[in-house]
Amino acid sequence: MITIYHNPRCSKSRECNVFLEASDKDVTVINYMQTLFTFDTLSEVIKKINIAPIQLVRTNEKIWKDTYKGTEMSDPEIIEAMVSHPKLIQRPIVVNGDKAVIARPLEKVQEIL
Repeated sequence: MITIYHNPRCSKSRECNVFLEASDKDVTVINYMQTLFTFDTLSEVIKKINIAPIQLVRTNEKIWKDTYKGTEMSDPEIIEAMVSHPKLIQRPIVVNGDKAVIARPLEKVQEIL
């Protein structure tokens, strides 16, 4: 089962969603702006991508610059910030079993299919 964590307002996310829907794979689409991540789910996704939490943060977003930039934050605090403000999460995220990628560029999806 493949899961795409998708923000329909993002063109790269929409492009990835179309790509996955055209594949022969069973795909679950989660609009993470409506179905919010829990701390545990987002932590698990980060482990599957094999990155530090800060690498999943969209640091150019206004909320990050205004609220968090320049502050010393632990990994759990960074995850909490993303859970509280899902706009901060890089997208799209594609999960396949115990592997996941931030699908930017789209070709990154091939690494886990």
